[in-house]
This record gives sequence, C-alpha cells and structure tokens, in this order.
Amino acid sequence: MVTEAEVHQSLLAFLRLQTGPTPWQHHLTLARLVTRALRLGRSALIQTATRPATYCLSYLAACLLWPEAVVIVTPEQHQEHLLNVEIPRLLQGLGVSKAVEQGDRLPPNFDGLLLTTPQIWLSDQFTTPGKRFPPHIPTLIDPADDWAKLTRDQLTLTLTPADWDQLLTHLPAQGETLHSLYQHLTASIRRRPLNPYHSHPLNSHERELLGQLYNLLPAPPLPGPWGEFQQRWPQTGQLHWSSRAPESQGVILHTAPMEVNEALRPVWAQQPIVLIGGFLGLETDGGDRFRQQLGLGELTTVKFSPQRQNDYIQLYVPDRIPLPNTRDFQPHLLEQLVRLCRGGRLGQRQGYRQPPAWIAPLKRPAVIIVEDVPLRAQVATTLAAEFGRLVRVEQGLQEPEGILVCGWGFWREHQGDGLPPQLLAIATLPLPSMEDPLVAGRVNHYKQQHQDWFHHYLLPVAMGELQRAVMPVREVQGVVALLDNRVNHRSYGRKILNALEPLARINYIDFL
Repeated sequence: MVTEAEVHQSLLAFLRLQTGPTPWQHHLTLARLVTRALRLGRSALIQTATRPATYCLSYLAACLLWPEAVVIVTPEQHQEHLLNVEIPRLLQGLGVSKAVEQGDRLPPNFDGLLLTTPQIWLSDQFTTPGKRFPPHIPTLIDPADDWAKLTRDQLTLTLTPADWDQLLTHLPAQGETLHSLYQHLTASIRRRPLNPYHSHPLNSHERELLGQLYNLLPAPPLPGPWGEFQQRWPQTGQLHWSSRAPESQGVILHTAPMEVNEALRPVWAQQPIVLIGGFLGLETDGGDRFRQQLGLGELTTVKFSPQRQNDYIQLYVPDRIPLPNTRDFQPHLLEQLVRLCRGGRLGQRQGYRQPPAWIAPLKRPAVIIVEDVPLRAQVATTLAAEFGRLVRVEQGLQEPEGILVCGWGFWREHQGDGLPPQLLAIATLPLPSMEDPLVAGRVNHYKQQHQDWFHHYLLPVAMGELQRAVMPVREVQGVVALLDNRVNHRSYGRKILNALEPLARINYIDFL
C-alpha cells in the first residue's frame, strides 16, 4: 500500500519542477488527507475555499499513486480539464503508469482511475445499486457543494403528457374518468400566471385531484413511472409541483423528496467516500448542516481557509444605492455598473488617509451577475451602448477585457473558464426566490415545523452562493462590488460580510 509520506514526497518533487504561478499552498496536505482516506477506508469531508481547478492536482496525485481502483465523480466539463491537462502531466511528472478511463461503469478487474458524472453515479446507486459501480470501491466526489440538489434532481419523478396517454391505454375501462381528471388538472395549472421558472407548487385543489387519481389506480404493475408515483404519493416529506413546456405548453408534474439524507445514508455505507468542495458550511457551523443534509455519519472533517495576505478580495458596498425592491434601484444600478466597468480610482481603504494610485481601465474580464431576466437584458443593453462588442450575455468572452452579463446559474457553471475576473459586480443577493416551487415548498415545510426558515435555509444558501462566486476573484485580489444595500440595512448583513472574509473594505470609489 502507498503511504501518506510516499505521496507527499512524490508530489513535492513534482511541484518543485513546475514553473508559472505559485501553486496552492495546501497541495501536500490535501494529498496526504486523500491518501489516508484511501489507506484506512475512512470517509472524509474537505472544504478547500477555492475552485476545483486550483486543488485537483492534490487528490489526483493520491489517486494515481494508489495501486487499486478509484472512482472520481465530477461533472463532464471538469473531467475534460482533468483528462486533457492535469492527468497527463501528473502521469509523466510522477513517473507512474495507471489506466485512466471515462465511463458509466467500472470495468471488470479494473485497478485504474475511472471518471464518471454525478448523474451516472447517482443513477446507479438508486436504480441498479452495485451493478455498474460495485461496493467497496473508494470514491471521490468533487465538487460536493451542490450534492443535495444533484441528488434531489436524480430522485425527481416526472409525469409527462405521454405518460398520461400510456396510463389511459393501460386502463381503458377507466379511460373516461382518468381523461376528465387530467383535463381538470391541466386546466387548473394553465390558469396560473407564468413566472421566470415556468413552474408552480401544486395548490390544494390540484393535490386533491391527484389524490383521486391515486385512489383510482389498481394494484401494480403499472406502466412507466406510475408505479413509483403510486409508492410516493402517500409518503410525507414530498415536494409536488408542475411545469409547462415552453413550446407546447404541455403540463408536466414533478415529485421529489423534501430532504435527501435518508436516501443517501445507505449509499455512503457501501464504500469510503471523500467529498471535496469550495464552501460546505464548515466555517460557520462546523459542517453540521451539510452533514445532516446529506445523511453523513462519522467522518474526517478538514477545513482550509483563504489566506488573509494572498486570497483577499477588495469589497465595495455602496451605502446610498436604493434597495432592490424600489423603482429607483434600476437607474442607480446601471450608473454604478457603467462606472465600475470603466475603471477608476479605487478609494481609500479603512486606515488609509489617501486613496491608492490611479488604476487603469480593466485589463481582465468583468462579470456582472443579474438574476432578474428583464433587468439583465437592460444591463446588457446599457453596457453594450458603452462598450460595444466587449459585452456578452451568458456567452464565452471573446476578449481578455470583456464584460460578461449573466445569472447565478451561468456563473456557477462557467466560473472556471478563462481568466479570473478583475471585477465581479453583484446586483442583488442570491437569496432563493419564492417563485421557485422547490424553494416555496421547502419554506412551507420549515414553517410547518416552526423553524426559522430564513436563517435555517435561505440565508445559508445565499452565503454559500456568494462564497463560491468570489473564489476566482481571490486569485487576483480583484474587486467585488456588492450593490444590494440590504447588506448595510438588514440585521443579516454582518453575517454576509463575515462570510466573504478575508476582504479589504473599500469605502468609496472615486470615478473620473
């Protein structure tokens, strides 16, 4: 077996030969932690406070030097980076020969490194457990930040119009009753006004109609997803919502578990697991909330923190901008964004009497995060009038000094692409929207449990989103402009600012 000391020495020799930017300061520690988990078969939870592309070298070295099979579960986009960049140079630099494959199953007698996606791995765990990925194979999940959402998506049951047609064919004697019930259900859903999510939680009338459907269903077997629907409908702790296909306006029904911890708990017991993520809540609650969400038991927990000298952000939070829910917010926001993208004199930090020297217009990308779709379009139009072809809306940037206007989801998926931004401007806090049926359903659940749904759910989600969003900016000590004045005027503002530490607070920006 390979020991932690052997991996440490091999990776240290490799790092000493590298040129370019200074490597991440915790590479050797993370490599030893992953090796220890592999050697002892003990699961681990590791928070890195940085992007996967920064730290992946560490766990890859441990996995490539390990003599037995290891599965790495990571999104397809990150797999391409590992296969094309990191793994080839490690295999050469470490002087090891190990089979590396992508796939949806572990080949027989395989002792190499297998890369697969979260969707494929979770599908095997919940539908055909152990058939494609046998138990006891060490598995590393990176990043694990959104694992609860990925699991809920995998466990979501969907009923389409085609599934209703299949049910009508299977039960011809009840066809008229089922058809009438379906017509009433879809008519109720279509009367709902459209929202940005094209979906709504089921109201009491719609749930009553589905309850009638459940009572009409005969004993199994039933076609398609109806057997699973029959099992899930009486269960408590389920989210039920509807969506409408944008093209056909066909009604689609969805059911998903409120919490995924019970579904995941037996999954973790089958093999040692190493979960790695940027921000998993370890800095605020020791990871208790994250472990409870995922049903994790006893495991090694390690938290790396950003270095105050090298990984800080410059934070600008104006105090006079109107609140987002006022009509004066948009013109003030547009004015601020234009000035920020022009560059300017970054004002004095706390403790400085004189402002620092002139900073030239941006030479790295600027990213503007605006979640509201109409407002995002207005921001893009205004910036395009000023900066022309440099502005892109949810697209790859063509110029090093380009300006990307996007929503939170796009930035979460693409923040590893290209150069880290010199400026990250955030229009509003990423508090989950109550228009999202999953958010509304969970909030209602917490209300019924008499829990503080804002501090227990909405605020931690927003803080985690902010922490992950600014990770690339830390690499260049760039500027984060938080233009949501609730940070200054709400009681939770201090928690948000603490979550963004380390930072150098900029009191004002003097634009020319």
